[in-house]
Parts: sequence; structure tokens; C-alpha cells
Amino acid sequence: MKCPNCSETLLMSDKNGVEIDYCPNCRGIWLDRGELEKIMERSADHYSKKENYEADSKRYGYGDHGHSSHKKHPHKKKESFLSDFFDF
Repeated sequence: MKCPNCSETLLMSDKNGVEIDYCPNCRGIWLDRGELEKIMERSADHYSKKENYEADSKRYGYGDHGHSSHKKHPHKKKESFLSDFFDF
């Protein structure tokens, strides 16, 4: 299958049971029907457990708006558990 954006051949990757098509050239990510729903469903399952939310809060710094962390990495976005899906 070709990338709709740049016509490069898409590569496939299985991430936690969800098959993701991605473009190595433009780094676009393409999901088939139902795959976004699977990702959203798994995120809801993940965060429905308090211990997962607390662990991710510490790991990724959710709610941490302190100025000292912003000065160290002013342009780096905070990661979430979804970054595990999209680590190409």
C-alpha cells in the first residue's frame, strides 16, 4: 500500500495487538477502520486502574507544571503511554 501523503510504500508494525501502517519517509501514521477505537479502548482500560494512572503520572509528569522542568527542556513535549504505539 502507498502512503496517501507522499506515495512511499507503507510499512506495518504491530503495537499491543493493533496493526499500524506508517510511512518511513514522511512519518505519517495510517490506521485502518476500527484501529483508533482499539487504541482508545485500551487507553480507557489502562487509565481505569488507579495504579496505572498514578504510575504514568509520575513517569510522564502529568500535572507537573513547575518552571524548573520547563527550563531544562523548553521544547520537548511530554510523552504519554501512547508514545509506545508510535515509537517508529
